Amino acid sequence: MSLNPLPVNSSRLGGCTLTGAISVTSHIRDTVTVVHGPKGCSHHNASLLHAICLDDDRMVMPSLISTALGESEIIFGGEEALRSTIRHAAGRDVSAIFVLSTCIVDTIGDDTCWICAEEYGVPVIPIPTAGFLGGSFQDGMNNALIALAGIAEPCPATGGINLIGEMNLEYEVRENSAEISRLLSLLGLNVNLHFVHDTTFSQLSLLGAARLNILRSPSLVPVGEVLKEQFGTPYIPSFPHGLSGTLSFIRTVAGACGIDGQEAVSGECVRQEEMIAGFSDLSNKPVSLDHTLPCVKEIPATEELAAVLDRVEEIQAAGELAARLRLPVSSDGNGISLPVGSAIGTAGTRRMLHRWRRAIHA
Repeated sequence: MSLNPLPVNSSRLGGCTLTGAISVTSHIRDTVTVVHGPKGCSHHNASLLHAICLDDDRMVMPSLISTALGESEIIFGGEEALRSTIRHAAGRDVSAIFVLSTCIVDTIGDDTCWICAEEYGVPVIPIPTAGFLGGSFQDGMNNALIALAGIAEPCPATGGINLIGEMNLEYEVRENSAEISRLLSLLGLNVNLHFVHDTTFSQLSLLGAARLNILRSPSLVPVGEVLKEQFGTPYIPSFPHGLSGTLSFIRTVAGACGIDGQEAVSGECVRQEEMIAGFSDLSNKPVSLDHTLPCVKEIPATEELAAVLDRVEEIQAAGELAARLRLPVSSDGNGISLPVGSAIGTAGTRRMLHRWRRAIHA
């Protein structure tokens, strides 16, 4: 775990459709991601991955290869460059190859799917990631997850839970994953598959074995619907935010799995009360909370609406926490400014409380 201070904006979800897809495919350890496009598209994302690896104290970079299209290929077509790059990647010891398109490739009309359908000795999975017609980072994530779901077959049930679409570029991705695993363990449940976070290609075959899918955020509902249609697996649309959101999450998971969750809820209530008592030194300090919502178009896309709803839940969770601590919240922006982030579960709320303490006592 990184020991660097956590910034106010911890999501790191900026970037194009290509970046969103790479955030998924780069977390399947025994695979190669081929970016079909100019060198610049790969260079930008390789730099991002390198910075994240260093920040997380990991020194092994994911395998990322570019077809490095130049002026000639852009004029006359880059299909042969793609074919040659896939063959090169297939010569490595890999279980699969992902091919991600770019804006220029869709512009010149390369038939990426046709090239990927040829025989290379390993599975080659094309993922549409050209975003020049309005695609977003979230579109890239969703496209990648849906493409990966398409290669999974039905399999025997394990009784476990899938975590879907964990934000692999998020600073606290591992902490959030551990918190959801802890909450599930209160109900005697375990994680069947992280789809997709730090896994192997063969583990993707377990996708249909879960009794329930838990989406990281409402922006992933299109993925949840595809998995529901493909495997019949119900889903919960979001990780929990804040105190009451965590208790509601436990009840919802218990109900979906036919489990009596009252003991788990009671135990978590005690845990939260003890946590709040440990931060009683913050009480009665005038504060203000960041109520900024994401910018959306006049006619917002589905994922933009989902992002707004997710942010509203974060703000509501922060307001509830301030009330529990008896912090007077100013409506005009006066008072000590407190960061409002993604407080996932009780553990995430505790981390936000530590940030609030630093701000108040600064």
